Amino acid sequence: MGWRDGEAVLVTGGASGLGAAIVDRIIRGGGRPVVLDRAVPAAGIEHVMVDLADGRAAERAVDDVLAADERLAAVICAAGTDACGALADIDGVVWERVIQVNLLGTAAVIRAALPRLQATGGRVITVASTLGLRAVPDATAYCASKFGVIGFTRALATELAGAVGVTLLVPGGMDTAFFEGRPAQYQPPPDAKLNRPDDVAAAVVFALDQPPGCEVRELVICPSSESSWP
Repeated sequence: MGWRDGEAVLVTGGASGLGAAIVDRIIRGGGRPVVLDRAVPAAGIEHVMVDLADGRAAERAVDDVLAADERLAAVICAAGTDACGALADIDGVVWERVIQVNLLGTAAVIRAALPRLQATGGRVITVASTLGLRAVPDATAYCASKFGVIGFTRALATELAGAVGVTLLVPGGMDTAFFEGRPAQYQPPPDAKLNRPDDVAAAVVFALDQPPGCEVRELVICPSSESSWP
């Protein structure tokens, strides 16, 4: 069995952006995605609506959406949010929500799914950012959360070695709605070279398709002109 053979693939943030591209890739590969998101994914996709800023709700959502499933092939944590601006100018609740969704929500979903993943020898794929490797101004919450995802994932890989595969995906800028609604200074310039989410999602499938006992530990996928890496 595996992700192409009917085992569920749990995708957080699967209603839009990179998450939706991952869901599409899984479907095209013959898999069965299951989505956790605040928004409704594409028609016909199994899902539970949940705010991943609430860790306990995230854990319950994993149990709810997988209640009838004995086999889980993978968990892919693609949900993410941001709060741009100087630290002194961002409301504390808004700042903390970035950490709650990007880091704590990731940990909560994986923790809830671990018994099923251990039973199948499944895989975990977390999604950090090139801004988890390099810090920039007016991004303290986002950088803190993504630096945290990198540290969390590297520690998790050592903890689960030989039992559950763990891959850290580090994408650079992507052409998604993630930048919409921001002040102009926090949006990519019109001539910015951004990766297509589908191309980044192909890296996820590559990691999922590794044979048992072989793992892609870390993948950096970025535009060739990416300014925040290395």
